[in-house]
Amino acid sequence: MESESTLPDWASKPCIMGIDEAGRGPVLGPMVYGCLYCARSYEKTLSTLNFADSKTLKEEKREELFEKLKANELIGWAVDVIDPRELSAKMLRKIKINLNEISHDSASGLVTRVLNMGVLLTDVRIFFSLKRMWVFPLMHAYLAVYVDTVGDPEKYRIKLSERFPSIKFVVAKKADSLYPVVSGASIVAKVTRDRALRDWVLDETAENMTRNFGSGYPGDPETKSWLEKHQHSVFGFPSLVRFSWGTCTSYSKNMVEVVWESDKTEEDGSSSSSGKRQLKLSSFGVTTSKRKSEEIGSSGKSRCKFFQSRKLEQLANF
Repeated sequence: MESESTLPDWASKPCIMGIDEAGRGPVLGPMVYGCLYCARSYEKTLSTLNFADSKTLKEEKREELFEKLKANELIGWAVDVIDPRELSAKMLRKIKINLNEISHDSASGLVTRVLNMGVLLTDVRIFFSLKRMWVFPLMHAYLAVYVDTVGDPEKYRIKLSERFPSIKFVVAKKADSLYPVVSGASIVAKVTRDRALRDWVLDETAENMTRNFGSGYPGDPETKSWLEKHQHSVFGFPSLVRFSWGTCTSYSKNMVEVVWESDKTEEDGSSSSSGKRQLKLSSFGVTTSKRKSEEIGSSGKSRCKFFQSRKLEQLANF
């Protein structure tokens, strides 16, 4: 049962949930977080479905198991597919978001999505008296979300517990080989990523573009060869590539260096040392007199050569 399907009756009873990822290390393609959830009463049956850490299974077996769990009305699942461009943009922004934080946010997003659907991941009991009403979330050991760790397990567990205080989290290394519900999530994530990579439509239309990129892992000779052949001296790599990965750094020596005119002006020392103050937007249009060129530089120091060479002046009125 996919997450967008109608919520089944069993989801309103105490449930367990597993979360795992696929594609954390590759230099190509998306990173995918997957979850699998079911009623607590189904846990023993779940352990008989031969789910295992997806990395230990052949592709054909993973596909087979994924089709079986999709057809199973007593199992729910969901995925979060994180585009390679989004990964690189977050990791290279001014205030950087590292891969661990991205992973944590994705896992938290899946928990939120499943809770919003109405799946019972906490057992809430209401006790009435003549004068008061109490609501107690009961943190029983059998009500839990199992997560394959990213970073320190205990710190990750505390972080998740702070976000979702009414849920009991079990965060562990190799959780995909310890808990069947996480093994199932591992299969969901891995098959989803494999299919996304296999069906990826390249946005770029340059000649000689091929899809022979191998597994996408940095150590794969086929992936390295593809990166070598598909780098562009000006535009870099196709959108399939996580250009923030260290693997891509070795190819930067073959790319064109970009020098911004305003930066070059300041480096040459040709900007005004007096440091004219940058004009405020609110001052535009107040006077009709022509301003001196050195007063309207965007850097607050001098005018960019681009405007000077083209004899462009700022107009206060049209």
